[in-house]
Amino acid sequence: MPQNAVTVRDCMKADMAQVTEIYGRSVREETASFEYAPPDLQEMLRRRSALIDAGYPYIVAEIDGRVEGYAYAGAYKARPAYAGSVENTVYVNPDLQRGGVGRALMEKLILECEARDYRQMIAIIGDSAHVVSIEFHKSLGFAYAGNLKSVGYKHGKWLDTVFLQRALGTGDETPPDESSGA
Repeated sequence: MPQNAVTVRDCMKADMAQVTEIYGRSVREETASFEYAPPDLQEMLRRRSALIDAGYPYIVAEIDGRVEGYAYAGAYKARPAYAGSVENTVYVNPDLQRGGVGRALMEKLILECEARDYRQMIAIIGDSAHVVSIEFHKSLGFAYAGNLKSVGYKHGKWLDTVFLQRALGTGDETPPDESSGA
């Protein structure tokens, strides 16, 4: 699929039914998320609002009027010293994976986070066997930062988490403005 067929834009409340569908399928069938039961629409709306209200970007990829993927950034950790770091999340309709949708989302998410003066982005990949996601992040400038062995149990097996990290903007070359929270 040509990448120009993908429109990446801010996520609206009206998009959340499709976002919930994409995430729900992943929760039920895959190991990217360590949730067992897919959250309902009301919970997904609550999560979206919490992120947006905190100033984080939440975006969708639309193709022919349908949401086919979404991405957002959120706090990596809650303590103030971590305020310059974000954790990214990206999910794409499995029927369209490896077709440019995830790349379009992540490139926009990185730009949005840099515009908000975040300095580091952390990707936490559920399941070290998810090589496609690991390589995808590496192709966007993420570097391997660590692996936690057998920290989750889902679909009858123990799962690792893989940490990847990417500098945003000036990264750690300059200190953040501590008064701004980022």
